[in-house]
Amino acid sequence: MTGGAARVAVIGGGPGGLYAAALLKRLDPAREITVWERNAPDDTFGFGVVLSDETLGGIEHADPVVHRALCEEFVRWDDIDVVHRGVRHTCGGHGFAALGRRRLLEILHERCRALGVDLRFRTAAPDTARLTAAYDLVVAADGVHSATRQARADVFRPRITGHRCRYIWLAADFAFDAFRFETAETEHGVMQLHGYPYAPDASTVIVEMREEVWRAAGLAGLEETESVERCAKIFADALGGRPLRSHKSAWTTFRTVVNDRWSHGNLVLLGDAAHTAHFSIGSGTKLAVEDALALAACLDEQPSLPGALAAYEQERKPVVASTQRAARASLEWFENLGLYLGRPPREFAFNLLTRSRRVTHGNLRLRDARFTDAVERDFGCPPGTPPMFTPFRLRGLTLRNRVVVSPMDMYSAVDGVPGDFHLVHLGARALGGAGLVMTEMVCVSAEGRITPGCAGLWTGRQTEGWRRITEFVHRQAPGTAIGVQLGHSGRKGSTKRMWEGMDEPLPEGNWPLVAASPLPYRDGGQVPRTLTRAQLTDLREQFASAAWRAARAGFDLLELHCAHGYLLSGFLSPLTNHRTDAYGGSPKNRLRFPLEVFDAVRAVWPEERPMTVRISATDWAEGGTTAEDAVEIARAFAAHGADAVDVSTGQVVSGERPEFGRSYQTPFADRVRHEAGVPVIAVGAISSWDDVNSLILAGRTDLCALARPHLYDPHWTLHAAAEQGYEGPAAPWPAPYRAGSRPPRTGRTDAPGPRLTLRK
Repeated sequence: MTGGAARVAVIGGGPGGLYAAALLKRLDPAREITVWERNAPDDTFGFGVVLSDETLGGIEHADPVVHRALCEEFVRWDDIDVVHRGVRHTCGGHGFAALGRRRLLEILHERCRALGVDLRFRTAAPDTARLTAAYDLVVAADGVHSATRQARADVFRPRITGHRCRYIWLAADFAFDAFRFETAETEHGVMQLHGYPYAPDASTVIVEMREEVWRAAGLAGLEETESVERCAKIFADALGGRPLRSHKSAWTTFRTVVNDRWSHGNLVLLGDAAHTAHFSIGSGTKLAVEDALALAACLDEQPSLPGALAAYEQERKPVVASTQRAARASLEWFENLGLYLGRPPREFAFNLLTRSRRVTHGNLRLRDARFTDAVERDFGCPPGTPPMFTPFRLRGLTLRNRVVVSPMDMYSAVDGVPGDFHLVHLGARALGGAGLVMTEMVCVSAEGRITPGCAGLWTGRQTEGWRRITEFVHRQAPGTAIGVQLGHSGRKGSTKRMWEGMDEPLPEGNWPLVAASPLPYRDGGQVPRTLTRAQLTDLREQFASAAWRAARAGFDLLELHCAHGYLLSGFLSPLTNHRTDAYGGSPKNRLRFPLEVFDAVRAVWPEERPMTVRISATDWAEGGTTAEDAVEIARAFAAHGADAVDVSTGQVVSGERPEFGRSYQTPFADRVRHEAGVPVIAVGAISSWDDVNSLILAGRTDLCALARPHLYDPHWTLHAAAEQGYEGPAAPWPAPYRAGSRPPRTGRTDAPGPRLTLRK
C-alpha cells in the first residue's frame, strides 16, 4: 500500500478532516478510516464558506462526485462593494463561489458514508498516544484550539499570536448582491462589516472592531442576543433594517497559528490545527481542503509514510506561509482601519481591495477597468499615464516619476574615491529612466566606513569624483535627479566586503569603532568605544562637512542614513543605546543626537534642495524599535525639516527575525505616511511595476525605492514604461537608445498561416 497507511484515524469532523477521510478512502477502498467529532453532525460554527476556483479545480480532479454536489449548491457573484461614509463603490470581475458551512458538511458526510468511512459524532477522540499506537496514520484536524497540537507542543513548536480586533460571526436571512465591506464611525470608534451571500436567501455577516472600541461600546458585557441586536442596529443601512441571527456566536479574537513542524512519527496536523489565516481573505476552509488534497496525493505517490508526510510538509508549507503573509497584511489593514477613514472614497476602496498585496492594480484593471480608470482619474493620472509615471515634488525638486534607485553599497571605491565603476553603475541607472538615483551610503570619515571599499565625502578628491558622476547624470540623463546618502558605520564598521563575508571583521587593517554604547554587532565582533560629548560634536561636524561637499559635488537631494544599525540608528534603538546621559534612555533623548546631526546638515545643505531620512521602522526584535516608535521618529524629523522619510526596517541587531515577503516593509511606510503626515519612500522587496502602481495609487507611499530589480536591469523603469505602452515625458528614452525602446522580435514570424480547415 502506498504511504503505508492501512488504518487511519482522523481527529475532527470539520471540512478538512472529512475531505481527507473521503479522499484517502477513495484512493484505497481497503483502508479502514475512522473520524471522531465531539459535536453533533449539524452543530457547526460560522455560516458561509467561500472557495476559490483554484481549490474547486483540485476538488474536481480528485473527486468529481463532491465537486458536482458543491456546484449544485454554490451561490456565485462577481462584485465587491465598498461602502464608506455613505458612498458605495463597486468593483467587478472577482468571481466568488460560496455555500453554507452546514451544507458543505452534509455533502462531505454523505460522501464519507458512501465510501465506507466510519463517522463517530458526539464522541471525543481517544488519547493521541492510544491512536498513534493503534493506527498507521493519525490526522489531527481538530481546529485552531487543537488539543492534539497542544499535547505535543514540544514537537510541533506552535507559535500562536493574538490580535487587536474582536469579531463575531453572524448571519442575515437575505442575500447580499455582492461581497460587501462597510464601515460605521461611531462615538466609540470605527467598526466594520464583512458580508457575503452563501445561499439564495442567506448571507454571512462578520462584525469586527478594535478591542478598545468593543469595550467602549459596552459590547463586552452583553449576552449573545443583545450583541446580535446591537450589531443589526449599527449596520441597519447595510442590512436594510433586517435582523441578524446567531448560532452560539460569541465575540472572539483571531489567533494566527504557525507550527515549526506539522508531523511527528505517524501523527500529522491539518487545517487550522497546523495554521490559520485571517477570515478577511477567506482562506480557512480553502487551506484545510487543499491540505487534504495534498496529504492524500503525497500518501498515494510516496512509497513510505515518513516520505509522504515529509513531502506533504514540503509542498504545503511555502503555500501556507505565502497565504499567511497576505492574511496578516489584510488583518493589520483592518486593525488600522482608522488611518484611512479620511481618504477619498475611491482611494479608500482601492486601498481596501489591494490590502493583502496579492490583489494589485494590474489584477483590478483586468477585472474592472472602469473602476481602476476612475481611481486613476481621482489620483490625477493624465490619460494613458500609469500612477508610477506621475510627478512628485519635494521642496524645490520635482521628480518626473515615482521610481527611486535605492541606495546599494558597491564596496568598490579606493580610499573613499568613487571611480569608473561608480560612474558606469550610477550613470547606467540614471539613463534607465528612474526619477531619482541614490548613491550607496557615502561615509563622512575614514573611520565611518563599513568596509575598505566604501565611498566617502571627507576629502576634496572624493568631492571631485562625485562631481564627475553628477555632471554626467545631469548632462546625459536630463530630468533624472541624483541623491547622496550620508552615513557613518558605527559599530558595523571595519568589516570585509559583502561578497568576502558580510559583517565579518577584517582579518587585518582594522580601524577602531565608535557607537552610542559599547555593544558589538555580533558575537566575537569588535567592541566599539562609547562616544563622548566631545566626539559627538566632532561627528556632527563631520556630517556637516560631508554635506557641504555633497552640495559642491552637485547632488540634488541628500538623505541622512539613520537606519540599519549604523551610527545614528544605533542611537535611536533601545537595543543598541544603553546610555544614561542626555543622549540615552527616553525616546526623546535617543533622538537627540540624530536630530542634532540633521540640523547641522540642513544648515549647510542648500535651502531649495530636499533632505530625506532613512529609518528602520522596526528592529524585528523584542524590546526594540516598534512601528509606533517609528511614527514618532518620523514626526520628529519632519518637525526639523525632513521633506520625506525613507522607511526601511531591521538590520539593527544580528538576532533579528524579519517577516520577509513581497513588499513586506511597505505597511510601515503606509503607517508613517498616514500617522505622521509626512511623505514617504517605501522599500523592501518591491519587485514589479505593478507593485509600484498599486502602492502609489492606494496612497501607501509617495515614492518606491527598488534595489535588486535595478541590479538585474539598469533600464527597469524604461522597460516598465514600454511594457505598459507609456511613451510620455516621465520616461523618455535617451536619444542613442530610442531604437531599443521596443522589445526585439524573437523567433520566426513570417510562417504562412492555415488556409483550409478539412472536415472529417
